Amino acid sequence: MRITLRQLQIFVAVARTSSTTEAGKTLPLSQSATSAAINDIESLLNTQLFDRVGKRLVLNDNGRLLLPNALSLIERAMDLEQQFSETQVSLPSQLRLGASTTIGNYVLPGLIAGCRKQRHFSECEAVPSMRVAIANSSKVAESVANYEIDAGFIEGQCHEQNLEVIPWLQDELLIVASPFHAIAGKGKVDFDALQKAHWLMREPESGTRQTVEYELLRHLNHLNIGMEFGGTEALKRAAAEGLGISCVSRWAVADFLDSGQLVVLDTELPKLIRKFHIVLHRQKYLSDNLKHFLNHCAGSEMFKTAVKSNGINRLSLT
Repeated sequence: MRITLRQLQIFVAVARTSSTTEAGKTLPLSQSATSAAINDIESLLNTQLFDRVGKRLVLNDNGRLLLPNALSLIERAMDLEQQFSETQVSLPSQLRLGASTTIGNYVLPGLIAGCRKQRHFSECEAVPSMRVAIANSSKVAESVANYEIDAGFIEGQCHEQNLEVIPWLQDELLIVASPFHAIAGKGKVDFDALQKAHWLMREPESGTRQTVEYELLRHLNHLNIGMEFGGTEALKRAAAEGLGISCVSRWAVADFLDSGQLVVLDTELPKLIRKFHIVLHRQKYLSDNLKHFLNHCAGSEMFKTAVKSNGINRLSLT
C-alpha cells in the first residue's frame, strides 16, 4: 500500500483550509512540503482532488469522495493508538461540535460538564477537549455535511442530504413578557390581543424563528413583528424591558422566570412543543470519544429508539 496516513492527514488539512500554507501551519509542515504531499497523493490515485482557484484549493468531486474515507481512516488510527497506549500518556483528542443558539447556550454546557463528571480518566489517559461552534440550525447542518464538525445539535429543520437526523429532546416554547407589560397580569390573553401585540423575534434564519412562526401563524394568521434580534439573550432582555412579547424556549428564559424579570402569559394557544435533533453525517466514523459523548446525550428513551430505528448501530447504547 503506497498511500500513507500522513498523506491523508495532509489532504484533510488542505481540504479544511483550502490552502497549503494554512494547512502547513496546523500540521506543522512547510508550504512546499504540504504542496508536495498533495501532488504525491494525486499522482498515486491518478486523479486530481482539488480545483485550483487562484491561490485557493477547492475540493472537486473526487476530493469530496475521498474526504469521508480519509477522515475515517485517520480517526480509526487514532482510536487504535489510544487503545494500545495504556503504559504511556496519550495525546488528547478534540471533539468538534456544532449547536444552534438555544442548545449551545443553555443545554450543551450542562451536558458536557455531566459527561466529564461521569467519565473517570486514568492518569495516563488524556481528557478529550471540545470545540463548540454556535450558529443557526441551517449553518450547523451545513457544517456537519462538510465534515467541519463531528456532530450537530439543532432546533430547526434540516434539509441537508447525507445526514442522519435523530429526534432528541423536547422543548417547550413559552409566550413571555415583562410583568409590567400592558398585556401581562390581566388573565387569559385572547387571540385578538396576541395579534395586536408587538412581537420580538429572532432573525429569519434562526431555528427558533422558523418554529415560532409556523406554530403561531397556525392560530393567529398574522404577527405584528416589532423587532428582530440576532441572539436569544438580547431578545429576552428586550422583553424584560417591556419592548414587546416573545415566544422563546423554556431553557432560555428559566433564569428570568425565576428572578421575576419575565412572566409566562396565559393564552388561548395550545401548548407549544418542538423537538431538538442531533445530526450526523451518514459516512462519519464515530470515534470512541464521540460515541461516549453521544451516549451521554442519549439519556432519553426517545433518542435511543430513534437511533435504533434509523439503523445507526455504531452507537453502543446500553
